[in-house]
Amino acid sequence: MGKQYEPPFSITDNIMNLVIEIGELVGELLVTNELSTNPVLRRENRIKTIYSSLAIEQNTLTIEQVSDLIDGKRVLGPPDEVREVKNAYEAYEIIQTFDPYCIEDLLKAHKILMLDLVKEAGTFRSKGAGVYSGDQLIHAGSPPQYIPNLIQELFDWLKNSNTHPLIKSCVFHYEFEFIHPFADGNGRMGRMWHTLVLSKWHQFFAWLPIETLIHERQQDYYRYLNMANSLGESTVFIEFMLDIIKDALYELNSNSKQKNAGREVW
Repeated sequence: MGKQYEPPFSITDNIMNLVIEIGELVGELLVTNELSTNPVLRRENRIKTIYSSLAIEQNTLTIEQVSDLIDGKRVLGPPDEVREVKNAYEAYEIIQTFDPYCIEDLLKAHKILMLDLVKEAGTFRSKGAGVYSGDQLIHAGSPPQYIPNLIQELFDWLKNSNTHPLIKSCVFHYEFEFIHPFADGNGRMGRMWHTLVLSKWHQFFAWLPIETLIHERQQDYYRYLNMANSLGESTVFIEFMLDIIKDALYELNSNSKQKNAGREVW
């Protein structure tokens, strides 16, 4: 039996400090448990997640339009963009039924996300693909004939590695984008699977709008992906994503404390 694939990255002091800080924030949030028990808050965050993930992919619908679509209202907008929202909502609604270590579930999720948007929805791409900045190719995805094996190796590592879930989810996110296994939808799939991996560690991550902070720091997001590509390993991207997760948790914790303080004053 061959040696298991090990994605290249280093666990730095900064990464360890971020994991400890995030762990403390998670502990505080688990005490209040508000995100897992408050359906209104969960819904608000789900809308933010879907809006932000699609905005990163150039979807022009506003967050109000996204909310209306999720409420079943008619919205005037480009048909493909309306379809993207409906597909994303359907996928995120069943995110916790997916097994993060199952490639068949990855393909199922992609089919839901990209239904009626691309021909190869639910299948790995059959042709070459890359990431472009204007006309300039900034990253060429793996050749299509290697994708099934590369994804299998990545999923085997994800399942069997003893690396902390916080770090492991970031490594997976980077490696997935590097392979670029689909004709389209790689960004939204990578971010969704990142959330899924974290939600299996603590359930409330399924409703944490990490996407919102990625959208706010979109240039940095792509810059750190490209920096990791240049360095040939994902350490800088792990640090960036852990910082995003930390900030999302601080924001959630702060909002929760303000609401509780408001109740006490009342």
